[in-house]
Amino acid sequence: MSASDCTYLAAFVAILLVATPVLGRWTAAVLRGDPPAWLRWLTPVERVLYRTAGVDAGAEMTWPRYALALLSFNLLGGVIVLVLQLLQGHLPLNPQHFGAVPFGVAVNTAVSFLTNTNWQAYSGEASLGYLTQMAGLGVQNFLSAATGLAVMAALARSFSRRPVGGIGNFWADLVRSTLYLLLPLSFMLAVVLVSQGVVQSFAPYPIATTLAGTEQVIPLGPAASQIAIKQLGTNGGGFFGLNSAHPFENPTPLSNFIEMLALLLLPAACVHAYGVLTGARRHAAVLFAVMLLFFVGAVGLSLWSEYNAPGAARCALEGKELRFGVTPSILWANATTAASNGSVNAMHASLSPLAGGLALANMLLGEIIFGGVGSGLYGMVMIAILGVFLAGLMVGRTPEYLGKKIEAFEVRMAVLATLLPCGVVLLGCAVSFATEAGRAAAGAAGPHALTEILYAWGSMANNNGSAFGSLTATGTLFTWGGSLAMLLGRFGVILPILALAGHLAGKRSVPPTSGTFPTDGATFAVLLTGTILIEVALIYFPALVLGPVLEHLLLLAGRMF
Repeated sequence: MSASDCTYLAAFVAILLVATPVLGRWTAAVLRGDPPAWLRWLTPVERVLYRTAGVDAGAEMTWPRYALALLSFNLLGGVIVLVLQLLQGHLPLNPQHFGAVPFGVAVNTAVSFLTNTNWQAYSGEASLGYLTQMAGLGVQNFLSAATGLAVMAALARSFSRRPVGGIGNFWADLVRSTLYLLLPLSFMLAVVLVSQGVVQSFAPYPIATTLAGTEQVIPLGPAASQIAIKQLGTNGGGFFGLNSAHPFENPTPLSNFIEMLALLLLPAACVHAYGVLTGARRHAAVLFAVMLLFFVGAVGLSLWSEYNAPGAARCALEGKELRFGVTPSILWANATTAASNGSVNAMHASLSPLAGGLALANMLLGEIIFGGVGSGLYGMVMIAILGVFLAGLMVGRTPEYLGKKIEAFEVRMAVLATLLPCGVVLLGCAVSFATEAGRAAAGAAGPHALTEILYAWGSMANNNGSAFGSLTATGTLFTWGGSLAMLLGRFGVILPILALAGHLAGKRSVPPTSGTFPTDGATFAVLLTGTILIEVALIYFPALVLGPVLEHLLLLAGRMF
């Protein structure tokens, strides 16, 4: 690694650290219903939306009502995306006259975007018209991110309020998150991306004649506006099939840096916002420190693996864009899998075995290293609750977290939210290797095939969306089984968290005593780190050893897959 690489990495972390509290305060203010002064001109728009929908934004919702509103709204969004894909041959803004998307792929895509996964079994420039991209996928990018923010806000309220029957209002949380946070940020980022050369056009695809005398179709489209929310909302679904490796989606080293930073900004800000909303800023700082520790550690180990691989595999540029190079590609790979983003600027299947394994491990942790917008924070809080429960067992006291007693119900919900995606991943892998269709989907052999399958199910169940490029994702197993995995990984986690929030909201806060386990110091950070590592070691260690670790050992012996 050169000095410029070290400067690049340091600048990335430094800007993230500076931006986090600024965006965190903004996010907290929006979720409290007190947007920044420079955005209050949008308040009449908010009121019109409520009146049009017949919504009382001030009405408190119990957790079942909150969950019902969330599920029904997301179901409606998924149906709209599905219909747009099936009818796009008859819709405007389709200059290439694309026909209907195959039904299985259309369902998979609709589920993928409503769950914030953005798993893509299609290539956008060869399958989808502009209206489908904008009104379907682009809109869902906003709404799925806003859903994550809403659940985070509901959870934060359950700790910060006196005993009440409600956890907030889903419609208010959804509208405010979109109107005052996601839209302004996306507009600003889209303008910056256009300045760097990202395409934003409604023109038909032009046809160019190459130097060899052959004709080449040049794909266009309103890409910049969609890429902005794709990164900021930790969605990750590319406008083009190559995602952010495509020069029309990510043309310059500066656009690469900005897009990569954007995908971590809101997940990091959510941690600070959680501290503001709950009044536990020091505790939020501990959560952030643990997340940053895992992220920096994964980046460091991945870079070591890439720069110290044996023979021709060392610093290999196969699968990487020359305009970016090794270090930015590795940083992006870890950022996109630490956050539940899933966008790529290099092919993860071409990373060194350990670097690919670390990208996989980032997801298997449960997308809690920053994670998705809102979802990363509430996933980490579930681990924190399990951590204080373990601490309570060791000292023989009823555990407390942020002033609320953690009892059997809370522990059951935290365990369910944490372990359900793990079960989905392992079951999906078992079915894949037990069936001919599952084995045939892998585009590699040996331990790399195991890593490829494990990566796919880990990506879908944890709502990441990235994949090893050699996987065939259009078969029945990954189309329909993957859709179920994405739904369980999203709503099978959200529902227990809302139930937990509703239960905690009805409890009285307990003042801290000399026996209360502190959650704002180094001891808790160590406990939290240990809880995360134990979870992954117990569940995934055998698979990781037989996949990326074994492939690394075989690479040292001169065998490649």
